[in-house]
Amino acid sequence: MTDINKETADKLDAIAFRRLLTHLDSHKEVQNIDLMILANFCRNCLGDWYREAAEENGIEMSKETARTRIYGMSYAQWKEQHQLPATAEQMAAFEARKK
Repeated sequence: MTDINKETADKLDAIAFRRLLTHLDSHKEVQNIDLMILANFCRNCLGDWYREAAEENGIEMSKETARTRIYGMSYAQWKEQHQLPATAEQMAAFEARKK
């Protein structure tokens, strides 16, 4: 692996993170429950991690502000426009994943 300095690594991390957000935004059909089943994290987790990173850097941030960054809209809007109720199959897979 090519050695890179912290500044370059941070820049590349930011680019990859923005690409992840763009990818998730272009696949709104992927529900948070699907992400939790497959990858054990969801958009809400990303929002929590974003808020925690802000706070670690001395920036006060609400959960809603962080989620808005991740969802590209308020969480309430997202739920209203894109979130479907979890199916029985999804809930069973989620419960099985937790074990």
